[in-house]
Amino acid sequence: MASLSREMLALAGAIARAPRQLPTAVADKAKHHLIDSLAAMVSGAVLLPGRQAIRYVEQLGGRKEASVPGTRLVTSAIHAAMAGGMCAHADETDDSHQPAFFHPGCAIVPAVWAMAEREHASGIAVLDAIVLGYEVGARVSFALGAMAFHHRGLSSHTFAGTFGAAAAAGRLARLDLQQSAWLLSYAAQQASGISTWMRDSDHVEKAFALGGMTARNAVTAATMVQSGMTAVDDVFAGTPNFFSAFAPGGSTEALLGDWDAAPEILRANIKKWSVGSPIQASLDAMESLLREHRFRADDIERIDVEVRDDEAGIVDNRVVPNICLQHLLALMVVDGTLTFASSHDASRMADPRVLRVRERVAFQGSAALRAAGGRQAIVAVTTRDGTRLRRHVEVVRGAAGNPMSDDEVIAKAAGLMAPVLGERRVRRLTDAVRTLEACADVTTLRGSLQPTRP
Repeated sequence: MASLSREMLALAGAIARAPRQLPTAVADKAKHHLIDSLAAMVSGAVLLPGRQAIRYVEQLGGRKEASVPGTRLVTSAIHAAMAGGMCAHADETDDSHQPAFFHPGCAIVPAVWAMAEREHASGIAVLDAIVLGYEVGARVSFALGAMAFHHRGLSSHTFAGTFGAAAAAGRLARLDLQQSAWLLSYAAQQASGISTWMRDSDHVEKAFALGGMTARNAVTAATMVQSGMTAVDDVFAGTPNFFSAFAPGGSTEALLGDWDAAPEILRANIKKWSVGSPIQASLDAMESLLREHRFRADDIERIDVEVRDDEAGIVDNRVVPNICLQHLLALMVVDGTLTFASSHDASRMADPRVLRVRERVAFQGSAALRAAGGRQAIVAVTTRDGTRLRRHVEVVRGAAGNPMSDDEVIAKAAGLMAPVLGERRVRRLTDAVRTLEACADVTTLRGSLQPTRP
């Protein structure tokens, strides 16, 4: 094996380590992101991107190695990872890592689950692989210079997702140092993506780019090397190399340093609401105002909303219900709450009661909130008697600085999965994830992830 660069030694060395028992706080966080991602996959299996992915993969056939959660389909690990990834990002339910600007769960967890079933991996190995994947994905994104990378039209979501998922799949494939270096070379060759997916109103190409493509390419890289294929020893060194090609202004220092001191998974966010990320804080604010002041739709004269000005256009008067800020705030006021079903019900966008409230929503982007960082929102409700009620949410519920409790994460996951799996299977699955360290082979959980009816 040729002499490896510091960057390659850091990444390949992290992949080649044996699975380890994680500290309790890290293991619990990994379980939260696992069950949240599985819930996104199961609920996404019945949505348009998921249905199209499943239909496509069914046509491909393949050796029966892994299942697609939310279905009875068993296929090759590569195909299962692709379909699972598209299901995981079929909607806006999945997690995010805001500092690294990518959605880790929809890329990493489908790859992990497919490889884990293929390899009959233990629960300890699965949790360890997830934590590694989130770490590698975030560090690669930092090295690329995530936001500058994004503004050039390239997709930090897909590049970070590919490397994170590949590292996790490689760990489950039990690759050694040399093989892990080759794995990263194949991940680099397949790393791709341009941010045109933001214009995909059907969410199908977006689901493929962020979830299906990344998970598929990761499992492809891992199984190619596992089968005996060789590659370039160090894709991070020499001329050209991965970083000189894609991010000549980036800094590879992000790949170095202590890999155990502050795991990046602890900085990942789980959405409380199954809607577009820039809307989360506004819904938190409105829920708090409704709970505290108990006003009704007829009491409202005006609703003023501020969000970051660089994200305002993503959610401003969109035609898709779960990414339209004005509609979702009005819907929450009318119903008193917001559910997955109500936020995805396109017919409610024509509900006269909702429309009457929506007409009173005044929405604007704020440079000050952008400068403050994070996903913040200010919601001010003026009632007909002139009372002004204001709430500023600085840290959205589910973010690393304001995490959801175990019960909240499980409740969200159960709400997404129960319509597909049934409540009994959901309880069995969530109980198993809570005690995943005791699971010797995760394929034993396959039945809990299959729908009650074909």
